[in-house]
Amino acid sequence: MSSAEHAPAGPDKRPIRLFRNLWSKIAAIPMILVSVGIFVGGTIWTIVYSFTDSGLLPRLNWVGLEQYERLWSTRRWLVSIENLAVFGIASLILTFALGFLLAALLDRKIRFEDTFRTILLYPFALSFIVTGLVWQWILNPEFGVQSIVRGLGFESFTFDPLYDSSKVMIGLLIAGLWQGTGLIMVILLAGLRGIDEDIWKASRVDGIPAWKTYVVIIIPMLKPVFITALVLVTSGIVKLYDLVVAMTSGGPGISSEVPAKFVYDTLFTRQNLGQGFAASTMMLVTVAIILIPWALLQFRGKKND
Repeated sequence: MSSAEHAPAGPDKRPIRLFRNLWSKIAAIPMILVSVGIFVGGTIWTIVYSFTDSGLLPRLNWVGLEQYERLWSTRRWLVSIENLAVFGIASLILTFALGFLLAALLDRKIRFEDTFRTILLYPFALSFIVTGLVWQWILNPEFGVQSIVRGLGFESFTFDPLYDSSKVMIGLLIAGLWQGTGLIMVILLAGLRGIDEDIWKASRVDGIPAWKTYVVIIIPMLKPVFITALVLVTSGIVKLYDLVVAMTSGGPGISSEVPAKFVYDTLFTRQNLGQGFAASTMMLVTVAIILIPWALLQFRGKKND
């Protein structure tokens, strides 16, 4: 046996992981403390005062769960939850379906791929306020899609979802898909580009159709990518606010109300801090339900690696 195998194990000269890039970590401490302090402190403050009867100004007059009971008996809040659920489910399904379809098409290395990718991703660079105003004009029956189609001779054509309480969420969904699909496309495209080309060669040799290769092999391999995209999209859905304000302001009536707008109006318009804090806490719980399982999956995956 070689002498190297019998050589005594010397002390590990590698630097302790904790002290790697020490000065960078020290420089980041103030920023971390401020960020964590504001986030954690603000969260605790909001939760604590959600159990009080604070009105225009915060006050520690405890009322227990009264604010939450009033919240869940308020029709406007219930409508906002229902709207968010409808918008969220439809947005998740359609965003991922369209995003994956576009990513799969671009992954075939088509001509002018860079141009198409830029065009499809461009809406994501716009703010929701800009997107909302643009689509408010497009969906306006006086000079939008309805007016253009009627000008072509289809006088009976009607398409004014923003002015119909039963269809207003469709108008919001169209604008949301226009802005968010490009991001999901890019994320999934990056995942597809990480797939080993030998898998595609083997599937072609075995005569497996492309759609079956995607369903049976590729999509399961992209599970971490899908989870990351799911967290990003879902967190954005829960915080939906500016798109609604720009397009409908919650109307007609309260037919397009969403939780974030309910919180804003309760805090700053009706000046009911206790009720607004209770609604904010419910939104926080929703986000936590989404993020905690994702964080556990990420941690477990790194631990297994």
